[in-house]
Amino acid sequence: MEIRDGRWFRVLLLLLQPALQSCHLLLWAPLDPKMVKFWLLRNPQHQSYASRTSTHSISSPIAFTSKNSQVRISLPVCLFGLPALPKSSFDNRETAPEPPRSPMDLNMNLNISSTFQYWLVKHPAILHFSWSPSETPASSPLFVSLTIISYLTLTFLLSHLPLPLIKPRRLKPITAIHNLNLLLLSLIMAVGSLVTIFSYAPYPFWIICFPPKTPPTGPFFFWAYIFYLSKIYEFVDTFLIILSGSFHRLTFLHVYHHTMVLVMCYIWLHTSQSLFPAVIAANAMVHVVMYTYYLLAALGVRPKWKRRVTEFQIFQFMSSFVGLVWMLIYHFNGSGCCGIWGWCFNIFFYVSLLALFMDFHAKSYRSSKKDL
Repeated sequence: MEIRDGRWFRVLLLLLQPALQSCHLLLWAPLDPKMVKFWLLRNPQHQSYASRTSTHSISSPIAFTSKNSQVRISLPVCLFGLPALPKSSFDNRETAPEPPRSPMDLNMNLNISSTFQYWLVKHPAILHFSWSPSETPASSPLFVSLTIISYLTLTFLLSHLPLPLIKPRRLKPITAIHNLNLLLLSLIMAVGSLVTIFSYAPYPFWIICFPPKTPPTGPFFFWAYIFYLSKIYEFVDTFLIILSGSFHRLTFLHVYHHTMVLVMCYIWLHTSQSLFPAVIAANAMVHVVMYTYYLLAALGVRPKWKRRVTEFQIFQFMSSFVGLVWMLIYHFNGSGCCGIWGWCFNIFFYVSLLALFMDFHAKSYRSSKKDL
């Protein structure tokens, strides 16, 4: 069974459109400082911070003077741009009155928003989460080291031993359930990270540069911890490939990616690295698309857009450099950003991944016009 003309891919992008719109790259030039004040005042947990902070003092290290005002205003570039807001939120100019909304609609919207915020941000287990290498499960350097060594050893041994292959009709249901689990988990992590960014951060682009000595506590680090654990579960991908006998899929890129991304996630938590919430949201959305493809393939459907999945991953790595560069600029032009040593590892990891994925893309698709 084939899906022609990429219909499934277009339907999936349509379903993900609200999340993708929240994550698009925006350049605000100039950015009215009142917009930042608006974000601070709209969140109860940051109202005290907003009352202590002058509107014009909330700016990035890069700033300039507006032609229409002598106020020094910032020019931030952020991975998670602020959505368009009505002019009446920032000035007193008259705007057309909005049509009245029924109390039922307002209550329903508030209830949905409150429910999402509670279960994804304000639940006690999330709000009071704390990463502690001596107390948090799976958080010690010894655990990470043994996990990686065990994964690499098992991968090497199982791929070289003459194992009996499991029949496809028995393996496909297991593979489908595994891909469905990762699809749902990726979707939850993407939504959880986005809701946390827009409801818990003082303002959305604050995630580019955490203040120095930021403690690894709260909702941001809870989702980083869940993301970290999900990378251990993703090791099952490799063992399913071995059991299916599809050794052509067991490439250096596959093993290297699964190994090093676990190290990266551990460094995020250990150093309280800036920018990781944006990476989690972007990577989780990419994985929603990727595991949708794998789920359909396990169910006997052959989507025509495997190439688009690889290109989506390459785009994610390329766009990550924008955030890494701006974090570095903020670090050296401001009071510093938390997790700069993690930044050094990330830049090496992303460069190597980008090179490997582009090589895989060239070898897999350039010689053929078909999307495998």
